[in-house]
Amino acid sequence: MECRRFEITLLSASDLEDVRKLFKMKVHARVSVGSNPNTEKRTPTDKHGEINPAWNFSMKFTISESMIHYPNDMLVIKLYCKRKLGDRYIGEMHMSMKELYEYSYANGGSAIMTCPVHKGSAQSQGILRFSYRFGEKVTIDKLVLAESVAGWNLSFVPHESHSFLHPIARSKTLVNGLQKFVEFPFGGGPGFKDCPSSLSEISWCQGSNPKF
Repeated sequence: MECRRFEITLLSASDLEDVRKLFKMKVHARVSVGSNPNTEKRTPTDKHGEINPAWNFSMKFTISESMIHYPNDMLVIKLYCKRKLGDRYIGEMHMSMKELYEYSYANGGSAIMTCPVHKGSAQSQGILRFSYRFGEKVTIDKLVLAESVAGWNLSFVPHESHSFLHPIARSKTLVNGLQKFVEFPFGGGPGFKDCPSSLSEISWCQGSNPKF
């Protein structure tokens, strides 16, 4: 599988809509890549800038090469105000990974963006600034990909229906408050469902219980 490292640094936002009139705004950003919600990562909450938060916080993602060739895979950055009764949505920015890559190509795969913040289909108040960088294209073996990207621990055990060794993925999970290990054949097997065989499937399975 062909992949790239994608690194983004959330720098700051300015002149955001004040969604909390009676108390100080404390703003954080949530970043996701593609349609998989499990890729979401968060910045720390800025407690001092209010409508002009600053983070200077970096995140790293591993993306498939196809994401930069088709316009459907999006970078989505959502801004929220922290509240005890539930975070309040401020607005968001979204742009296709293909557009980001093409814009940065002339600069060696890196760029700084300043984008308006939107709320629904309408432009909201405020500006968001971030920098990003695409790494070189690499080809990663399935098993290495499973271990390094998704955090699975891999080993080889005899498969019951074959004479050769079959890769087994092990994942930690909580069952009734106790940490246990769940294992299943990487790429699926007789009697197994929802086993990861690609980058997107590995990311989807991370943090969930495989189905037997």
